[in-house]
Amino acid sequence: MNLFVLISQYLKPQADVDVVTPRHRAWLDDHYRSGTFLVSGRQDPPTGGVIVARAQSREALEALMANDPFVLEGCAAYTITAFTPVKRGAAVHLDDIPLVQ
Repeated sequence: MNLFVLISQYLKPQADVDVVTPRHRAWLDDHYRSGTFLVSGRQDPPTGGVIVARAQSREALEALMANDPFVLEGCAAYTITAFTPVKRGAAVHLDDIPLVQ
């Protein structure tokens, strides 16, 4: 399983983003339940958002992200950065990643 940081950039005014936000959050919840998304939130200042995710491949994640209501409505675009974790803290539970105690 690969880990990714996804950073979105809003492409429309905040008022337009706010209209789509409830559908976006419901979509996020589906992917939290599946185990794909680990943590997410709005950037500060609110110019987009950040998601930490895990997926089998970048291609699988790109296909999933194409169905985000923000993307479908033209409200946001994502950059995706893969990374390989080498250690973790106790608050993060990921198999096969060494815990620093």
